[in-house]
Amino acid sequence: MEPGMIMLFVWIGMMVAFTVIEAVTVQLVTIWFAVGSLAALIANIAGANMVVQWVVFVLVAAVCLLVTRPVVKKVVNAKAEPTNADRCIGQTGIVTEQIDNDAGTGLVRVKGAVWSARSQTGEQLEKGAAVTIQSIEGVKVMVTRAPCPAREGQV
Repeated sequence: MEPGMIMLFVWIGMMVAFTVIEAVTVQLVTIWFAVGSLAALIANIAGANMVVQWVVFVLVAAVCLLVTRPVVKKVVNAKAEPTNADRCIGQTGIVTEQIDNDAGTGLVRVKGAVWSARSQTGEQLEKGAAVTIQSIEGVKVMVTRAPCPAREGQV
């Protein structure tokens, strides 16, 4: 098999591999190399020698990376806007309905608002128990038993 034909398969293989990696990661990390592989494949079909094909691959991938990466970073890394709900994390609340992860029940009052709640440790927490908000997952707060009872004004 002649070198031109071998490189044809190399570029096709690289293009497919980079595209598959991109599809699996969904992070826009290899798409530029897939485009560079396509350009090198076109150079191969046009009859360019192996050195020219590699130069085309590197240059096209680098240009694509330099031109699109800043835009892609802004879109992918768009910061989530914090909400007032984030202020509940670390606060103490009172269980207003028994928290039972298995039954899918539980309500907590914290800072005047009532939230659906789940125990982060999996333990059942009885009505009236003081809890600490550890995180928010969707519309539920994840709680643990507070080390000491809640005082008026904290809830």
